[in-house]
Amino acid sequence: MKPYQKLTQPSACRLEEEGAAPAPASHGKLAPCWVGSGLLVAAVLLSAVTVWVLQQVSVGWPRPTLPPKCLLVPESYRFDCYPERHVVVTQQLCESRGCCFIESPPPAGDKRGVPWCFYPPDFPSYTLESLNQTALGMVGLLMRREKAYYPRDIEMLRLDVEFETDTRLHIKITDAANPRYEVPLEVPRAMKKAENPIYSLDFSWDPFGVVLRRRATGMVLLNTTVAPLIFADQFLQISTSLPSKFLYGLGEHRGPLLHSMDWSTLTLWARDVSPTESFNLYGAHPFYLLMEESGDAHGVFLLNSNAMEVALQPAPGLTWRTIGGVLDFYIFLGPDPNMVIQQYQQVIGFPAMPPFWALGFHLCRWGYGSSNETWQTVRAMRNYQIPQDAQWNDIDYMDGYRDFTFDSQKFASLPSLVEDLHKHGQHYVMILDPGISSTNPNGSYWPFDEGLRRGLFLNTTQGQTLIGQVWPGFTAFADFSNPDTHQWWLENLQRFHAHVPFDGLWIDMNEPSNFMDGSEEGCPPGELDSPPYTPAVLGDSLSAKTVCASAKQKASVHYNLHNLYGLMEAKATASALIQIRGKRPFVISRSTFSSQGRYSGHWLGDNRSQWKDMYYSIPGLLSFSLFGIPLVGADICGFSGSTSEELCTRWMQLGAFYPFARNHNTQNEKAQDPTVFSPAARTAMKDVLLTRYSLLPFLYTLFHRAHLQGDTVARPLFFEFPQDVTTLGLDRQFLWGRSLLVTPVLDPGVDSVTGYVPRGTWYDFYTGSSMNSSGEMVKMSAPLDRLNLHIREGAILPTQKPGTTSEATRRNPLCLIVALSSSDTAWGDLFWDDGESLDTFEQGSYSYVVFNVTQNIFTSTILHASAEATEVTIGTLSILGVREPPSKVLLNGQEKPFSYLDNQVLTVSDLGLSLNQGFSVQWL
Repeated sequence: MKPYQKLTQPSACRLEEEGAAPAPASHGKLAPCWVGSGLLVAAVLLSAVTVWVLQQVSVGWPRPTLPPKCLLVPESYRFDCYPERHVVVTQQLCESRGCCFIESPPPAGDKRGVPWCFYPPDFPSYTLESLNQTALGMVGLLMRREKAYYPRDIEMLRLDVEFETDTRLHIKITDAANPRYEVPLEVPRAMKKAENPIYSLDFSWDPFGVVLRRRATGMVLLNTTVAPLIFADQFLQISTSLPSKFLYGLGEHRGPLLHSMDWSTLTLWARDVSPTESFNLYGAHPFYLLMEESGDAHGVFLLNSNAMEVALQPAPGLTWRTIGGVLDFYIFLGPDPNMVIQQYQQVIGFPAMPPFWALGFHLCRWGYGSSNETWQTVRAMRNYQIPQDAQWNDIDYMDGYRDFTFDSQKFASLPSLVEDLHKHGQHYVMILDPGISSTNPNGSYWPFDEGLRRGLFLNTTQGQTLIGQVWPGFTAFADFSNPDTHQWWLENLQRFHAHVPFDGLWIDMNEPSNFMDGSEEGCPPGELDSPPYTPAVLGDSLSAKTVCASAKQKASVHYNLHNLYGLMEAKATASALIQIRGKRPFVISRSTFSSQGRYSGHWLGDNRSQWKDMYYSIPGLLSFSLFGIPLVGADICGFSGSTSEELCTRWMQLGAFYPFARNHNTQNEKAQDPTVFSPAARTAMKDVLLTRYSLLPFLYTLFHRAHLQGDTVARPLFFEFPQDVTTLGLDRQFLWGRSLLVTPVLDPGVDSVTGYVPRGTWYDFYTGSSMNSSGEMVKMSAPLDRLNLHIREGAILPTQKPGTTSEATRRNPLCLIVALSSSDTAWGDLFWDDGESLDTFEQGSYSYVVFNVTQNIFTSTILHASAEATEVTIGTLSILGVREPPSKVLLNGQEKPFSYLDNQVLTVSDLGLSLNQGFSVQWL
């Protein structure tokens, strides 16, 4: 087949046959047809068509009937008109939607590749019919005069634009005539219009579109004119171009921190599945952060909880597709990434302050088998003096896997174990699932009987209790959208707490997970369970391994509420813990949604004991930092499969720097707690945990800043170095706050690690030796007993002599580590309270101390004081980067002994000062 045969030519101007002898060159006048062809070719060369023609030569020319408007759309700007999966898109199917059809070579692997069916530039969209000023912005009316191709197009839409703050814009598009489901999330209401917004907004009237610019640079951040707006009852779609390819967020997924813009699709529909690339996972976070080429950053949040997918393409461009609700966008203008995340959390809410003990080391496994075996592990940890704050149990503590019960044979000593933990300053956490066993004899299982009596479970469309299957067998599912369920949940927990006084709760299986699809009776026919469009969910069905989308809940149908299930359970659980214990709640949830940080932390799910899983935990925890859930970590050493000593040692080193640090293991695998390994490995694990415990005052202060203003705790490098393009793709390292760089080993069989060290002076955490970097990759020694940690110049870290529990550590003296900048300055702070009471900051029951160094004088300034801090002493001051040996050191004007090492570390010991006492240290 000759590549040009599909072209039709005028009869007088025929292309030479392939392989035929060329005609003699003519030196006379060119025939008119060649002149016309020459002019045509010249014109084509000046258009985008040439690019397309050259690309197509190897795969065949287009059909003769292809409209020129289709050829004018570059491949990277082809927005998919036929996103349905498992459909072979033909020209007939495509053109029935009024779209362009051009076949492209299939991509390698399972990627989508360039869409064959895409929107022409003149595809009918909405027009902006009117636009009027309001007190906060504008209100407009959008009209669609031609139907799109999904049922129940909404012809008239209302556009609300509110200039909420100088850095936050709110754009909402909804049905102008009828109310629609909206996410029941409390969001702040602006009281007045922003006076000096750092953004400008323009509109395209026909077709409707918004163009958002950053005033300072003129950069176009959003341009929704690139593809038509579609707003049908169960298919809402809006696309935009993006100013760069550096896009993050849009969880929960497994993959690199930086998303690929190469035709990738990210689906948001909570699903119980072991973390796997390209799958929709446990939570839904419709928020992205984008770094602009200038180093500025902005974020976009779509407040929508329906099944959704976000399609990314190389233009760069992005398409939001959701199958319900409204289009409710918040745009955050930063301009730096830290500020974007703060502004996002101003809308969704700041994270709760965790109890101090939550930042210690947690130990768990499924398959201890008995409370005595659990207890033996705790005793072994104490015997080796390995730090541990909390012991957990998985579902094997339960009687028949039923919530609010414990096995009276195998776990008979559980109340005594918990009592023993409390005597040693330790805590107990247990698992709970939302599936309530439904097969017990009437009157024998209060949680089900009472839930049924009060009508607190998900129902079928027929009004019957929906029955699925989880660990205890057939189960009903608690409806946490019903406030009455929160009371029932509390009562169940109170009854159990009277026997087993737990300290925190681990809520699992709350996507909700179901071992059958839908229910024991399947799901009914209809457009909730079988919508006109189903996003690219694992299993190709909304009910795959969960309940029917048509299930009835108090607040709405499950179709709308599915992605909120874990959030609503976390809210009920945190509330119950506060009422039971009167202290800060500790909740770890598997399923999450935007604002979850107000109620719980998160672990990254059922990972595997593999090296790549250890790597993927870093982009996982950094993504959840962006989502406002700072209390996050992965199962250290891996959940499923069997770990190795080397893998577990390296993972314990990395995991010691997860904000939430828990080693967890599945049943029928060998134990992987630190006590079971060789003396060398055990010592390495113990040492890195002691390092973590020494840093608890610093970590706790970071959590205070997260709670107060939405700072991140674990932080990508680009947050601190947004102008450094190299940092934009880094996800094998991370920072604690602004100043502690963690460079873990993520590969087997090595004794060194190569990490990026941003420009500036960095100090080795252990020795205090300095390293000056121009912004470069550095090979670091990393024997099996070493995790590389570096302190950034200009920081002051409050540390503490570590104990084997956080409670013991809190009683020990503080050591302040000063990392001098090149200009010999440094700054740091410390937040301190009793570590467990509710609302200590809000009630003023805390101490806040600021540390500062200028001109060879260290000062500690008490900005707020409380009684707790009087019990804490400052023992040691270590100053890194003192270039000349001092002749003397003065504490509050009095001479004080000191030591000075060749690596420029000055140490002043035995200070014996109360934390609530301001002081100064000068070196001369």
